[in-house]
Amino acid sequence: MMKVTTIPIQTVGGQAELTCCIRREIKAREGRLRPAVIICPGGAYEFCSDRESEPGAVQFLAMGYHAFVLNYSTAPSCFPTALVELAKAVALIRKHGREWEIDRDRIAVCGFSAGGHLAASLGTFWNQKEIYQAAGAEPEDIRPDRLILCYPVISSGPYGHQPSFQNLLGKKYENGPAMDQVSLEKKAGSQIPPVFMWHTDEDKTVPAENTLLYALALRKAGVSVEYHLFPRGRHGLALATADSAKGGEEERDYIVPSCQQWIPLVREWLREWS
Repeated sequence: MMKVTTIPIQTVGGQAELTCCIRREIKAREGRLRPAVIICPGGAYEFCSDRESEPGAVQFLAMGYHAFVLNYSTAPSCFPTALVELAKAVALIRKHGREWEIDRDRIAVCGFSAGGHLAASLGTFWNQKEIYQAAGAEPEDIRPDRLILCYPVISSGPYGHQPSFQNLLGKKYENGPAMDQVSLEKKAGSQIPPVFMWHTDEDKTVPAENTLLYALALRKAGVSVEYHLFPRGRHGLALATADSAKGGEEERDYIVPSCQQWIPLVREWLREWS
């Protein structure tokens, strides 16, 4: 059984929606606490892609997780609006942990493309006063316990997906300090939780250098990372199956059997956590 509800999350400058898919235990297993995954869809901080929302939630539900989808604020809302919304979402889930039968020490954030940048930003900035205070919480309330990053936007440098940063920063785009602040390979440190990350070599929208640079920075910081680079596949594959593919003539470009392996791979990675 499952209960689905949508909760508004308000911040200064934006309003998000958190769709909660809460699994209900059978009577024989009442009281069991399950881990949770919050999904941040991509969309270049311009919109939230539905192809990277519900299809992913279904996969994590099948793995035994409670699943949440955050439709966060996008342009014209600017940094750190979406980040504070995600922080508030994590804090909300922890607050309701007992009521929703969630293990409050096992909350992962999964992000696709720009949503991957958002997820990684929380993993980076959860202990920054301006973020946790804006969320009305303590640092440990908003800290993600694991990060799952799917072809994420990371760097604002030469390999950066500039439309994402234009939407994220608004008038501060091309401002040196602001661009450096959100170039996450430059901010990697020991505060970041373990990371699972995948990309494709053929991605022309967000080059694989984004994740290669980030993986190197994480290793240097002593952060545990599992990294997969698949040879084939365009940007925005989501599950890389028909369930998350675009329709029409483009459909076949979004179905890549080799990239579908990221789902069983992340299942095994999360199983070690369990």
